[in-house]
Amino acid sequence: MNKRKHRFFALFLAVVTVSGVVFAPVTAHAAETETVTEQGDNVVITEDDRPYLALGGDLTADQQHKVLEYMGVEAADFDQYDVVYVTNAEEHKYLDAYVPKEKIGTKALSSVLISLTEEGSGLKVSTYNINYCTSGMYKNALATAGIQDANVIVAGPFPLSGTAALIGTFEAYEKLSGEELDEDVVDAAMDELVTTGELEQSIDGDSEDVEAMIADLKGRIARGELDTREEIAAAIDEVAKEYDLKISEEDKEQILALLEKLKNLDLDWDSIADQAQDWANQIQNAIDSKGIGESIRNFFKKIWDAITALFS
Repeated sequence: MNKRKHRFFALFLAVVTVSGVVFAPVTAHAAETETVTEQGDNVVITEDDRPYLALGGDLTADQQHKVLEYMGVEAADFDQYDVVYVTNAEEHKYLDAYVPKEKIGTKALSSVLISLTEEGSGLKVSTYNINYCTSGMYKNALATAGIQDANVIVAGPFPLSGTAALIGTFEAYEKLSGEELDEDVVDAAMDELVTTGELEQSIDGDSEDVEAMIADLKGRIARGELDTREEIAAAIDEVAKEYDLKISEEDKEQILALLEKLKNLDLDWDSIADQAQDWANQIQNAIDSKGIGESIRNFFKKIWDAITALFS
């Protein structure tokens, strides 16, 4: 290699190092040792936060230990926590109207740790081994139920849906806050969770965009922008286009039915409007980050093109 090429490669490596870009091989060992999937906001809850635990009532001792480990709860400190247990019968009570019984199953396993946070901090959710309910789906459903400021960790001993955990979150929240959630509101939140999950399966688009679309539409209702069925239907078309989502007529009818149901309930619409704004902020931040990422990629592409040109 001549000196010019050598200096250019040295410059390239220096730029990569300063930019904090690390290239490392992916090993088979690393993949094999990965035992849990985590999504969401990297929530950390400590005993000092005075949290509440809602555990799946059918967890074995080993499964419970694993779930607590994901939540950061020391087994030796378990007796220091307030705990409720969610039963499979409760899952069926809230979900039979929306999900076939065989899909709900016969065991309640997903669990949740929740702590209340200061006013204005918003909802933050992390999930471990939850493969149906995303952190965004939980946030939307919790906001519908009127839960505004809380940290939430949802975990399963192995990949599972996470429906029991939402019920557990409601129960734990009632214990923490001393406020009783309206049964119709809880039912609507469960309906929203299931509907959003089904839409994410049927709509051609990113799951986070589906969740953001639902939050956006709820926000418009909260701000009094949508009064009639026709206005809601038109808003669905408009928002779906804004999020670049291709929805079918069946999808549209499903969203319309959910929004009409929510509109007729006595919900905490201020909380829902705040949560919709949080989604808007997240989307904008993602767009900004993407723009920065594309600039970095373009920068390195120019460097690589310059390097390869030296050999032509």
